[in-house]
Amino acid sequence: MTLDDVQRAGFPMGAEPLIALDLADTLITVTTPSTDLIGDPGRADVWWGLQAARLPSSPTPELGATRQLRAALRDLFDAHLEGRSAAPTSIDDLNAFAASVPTSPRLLGQYPARTETRWHTEHGGNPALAAIASGAIDLFGDESRLAELRRCAHEGCSMLFLASNRRRVWCTANICGNRARVARHYERTHRDDA
Repeated sequence: MTLDDVQRAGFPMGAEPLIALDLADTLITVTTPSTDLIGDPGRADVWWGLQAARLPSSPTPELGATRQLRAALRDLFDAHLEGRSAAPTSIDDLNAFAASVPTSPRLLGQYPARTETRWHTEHGGNPALAAIASGAIDLFGDESRLAELRRCAHEGCSMLFLASNRRRVWCTANICGNRARVARHYERTHRDDA
């Protein structure tokens, strides 16, 4: 999946290395009220279809559970970026989703050694939601990687991303980065008009 795939499907942002950020970015928080990009089951199915190759095989999660995990993720990411404490329920929800489907490693062959992760769904839970929650927990446990977490610098954007390049300040070059370039160009070319 690429950013082009995501944008062709109608989502402004996606294809981040951490699926938890892609899920958090399905809620645009700079609008009043917030804009839910997966607010109806059809749009949610499109989003899950885009993510399917990056997640363990599982049925499409229920929309209510997806929104609950997204709310926890959004609160935790925003709290980190804003230097505040997240709601205790966000931490509890994230941990519950991660623990909802236990995993175990499996050896599939000897030479060459092949392994896989088995998702134990026999006790309920959804492997896709559990994998997303586990990925977020891994991010919060890795200070150097967590330091790459950013919110787009465009004032009209709430998208989150990991900036492996310190110079990256826009969620996407073709949307917010382009808006900034156009605004700078306009300012330069219309300075004398005022």
